Amino acid sequence: MRLSVILIIALTFSAAAALSLVAANFSVTLIEDNSEIGVRDVLDEKGMVWAEVEADGLQVTLSGTAPNEVIRFNALSAAGSVVDAARVIDEMAVVSQAAIAAPRFSAEILRNDSGVSIIGLIPTTTDRDAAINRFNTIVGSQNVADLLESANYPAPEGWEDAFAFAILAMEKLPRAKASVSAGRIDITAISDSAAEKARLEEQLRRAAPPGLSVTLDIATPRPVLTPFTLRFQIGDDATGFDACSADTEKASARITAAAKTAGATGTIRCTVGLGVPSPRWSEAVEKTIKTLAEIGKGSVNFVDADITLVAAAGTDQGVFDRLVGELENALPDVFVLNARLTEAVDPNAGPPEFVATLAKDGKVQLRGRLSDDALRELADSYAKASFGSDKVYTAARIVDDLPADWPTRVLSGLDALSKLANGTVVVQPDNVSVTGNTGNPDAGSQIATMLAGKLGEGQQYDIAVVYQEKLDPVLGLPTPEECEAQIAEVVAAGKINFEPGSATIDASALSTMDQIAEILKTCGDIALEVQGYTDSQGREEMNLALSQSRAQSVLNELRARRVLTASFVAKGFGEEAPVASNESEEGREANRRIEFRLIRPDQQEGAAAETALENPDDSGDTDAPGNTTQEGN
Repeated sequence: MRLSVILIIALTFSAAAALSLVAANFSVTLIEDNSEIGVRDVLDEKGMVWAEVEADGLQVTLSGTAPNEVIRFNALSAAGSVVDAARVIDEMAVVSQAAIAAPRFSAEILRNDSGVSIIGLIPTTTDRDAAINRFNTIVGSQNVADLLESANYPAPEGWEDAFAFAILAMEKLPRAKASVSAGRIDITAISDSAAEKARLEEQLRRAAPPGLSVTLDIATPRPVLTPFTLRFQIGDDATGFDACSADTEKASARITAAAKTAGATGTIRCTVGLGVPSPRWSEAVEKTIKTLAEIGKGSVNFVDADITLVAAAGTDQGVFDRLVGELENALPDVFVLNARLTEAVDPNAGPPEFVATLAKDGKVQLRGRLSDDALRELADSYAKASFGSDKVYTAARIVDDLPADWPTRVLSGLDALSKLANGTVVVQPDNVSVTGNTGNPDAGSQIATMLAGKLGEGQQYDIAVVYQEKLDPVLGLPTPEECEAQIAEVVAAGKINFEPGSATIDASALSTMDQIAEILKTCGDIALEVQGYTDSQGREEMNLALSQSRAQSVLNELRARRVLTASFVAKGFGEEAPVASNESEEGREANRRIEFRLIRPDQQEGAAAETALENPDDSGDTDAPGNTTQEGN
């Protein structure tokens, strides 16, 4: 009996223990599930889906890879809002952060009359001391403001070239600003004249390292125009400006538009300068040109605020009076109009005249009438001083009854002629006519300004000056001889080869053709002969034909590179004129060549270019040939 009671009690305690264990396990599982689900829900709500949650008893473990430390900390805080933060185990990783990017290196350099200042961030690898010493040499150590900072990062590609070129530019530009960055430099500067601007641009472009992006903006100061002149004419042959001046770009555009409305064609050049007599200058010009267009033919000339309008002979007097009256009332107050209608004259009654001619070779002839020996001697001396004492031939005669202002008109005409490359000046009692060619785009305006100042108000003059780029020294175009020499240097360094026994240019020579094409594009209109030569192997007729085909292939390659070749000819000479012995391979290789020769003017007289060049030795001693080796013949 007693044993049964003890057994029952033991079983009861065992059952209670088992029940307690089951209850405890259930409670732990419930807590784990609730903690894991609660933490996961709050992380999902905050968009942290990358985080993994695992509960183990009362502990909650967070794992996964956080984008950065901030988001990792936010995940811990979110979990701590659900369960006790002490129960949260952090096993999260963080995405590896990239190394801090190098800063953008740049520098601003300013040079003016006060000195040089430089500010910016440069790599420590850049020799800062050497740069500052260069600036000290340029403007003096007391005039250099060094505001540079440096950073210990490798210099980016193109930085050193850009920085070194900026220092070189500052040496040449006394008033300039340079903005430097890796592989790029922007330069803004002021020069004293258009010629100086062109010279500086050419020097800097040639000095720029390959691959460096260079932007040059070199300005020239606006000239002072004294007097402020403008001349516009409408004739049978042409309509346009002999001279045009404006005070602003806007005024220039307004004047240009009025001229085109009146019938002017082509490129219109209007000089923008200082010295305008009235801010309403463009308005006065516009109204006057419009009136002249309604009249039909004639000219209008502005000298400061004085306007001379000349209508062509045959204009209806009533129409002339009405239009001039309307213009007088419409002009701004400061302008004064002098209008006249040209009377018809007997075409057989030629006025006395003086003629000065400037030829292309620089020789000058003075013909016509002069008032006395003193004027003839003065005109001769003036011409010799302007053109050279060995280039002037005087054949003018002395006559009476010439106008009192004849000496002024003659010397003014010679002064106008000196501004041309070639041309003619005709001086008459009521007119001075200037015609010719020039390399100065402002020559017409300069001549008009000069004649207006020297001849006086209301005097008639005609200017027909043609600007030609090839005569412009500002553009720095090389002479034909310089072009020939430059090509010779290129073909000496990189020979023009052909495929064996063929007229097809080898691929290795295409870069040489590119260089030759670039040179020829700057040479203008020159007469050039592309000459082909072979060695003496093979039949003479075949060699002659092959040399002609190869010369023509070179000419075709130049055309393909957009070189204007209208004045070029291709000529094959076969095995003629060897430059070395054909007995050795080295000599034969030297004889297989292409040469570029100028066609001299005396070679073109009396025949077409190909006929005139039958003898290739005519210019052999004076030309600079460019020889290239070729495979085979």
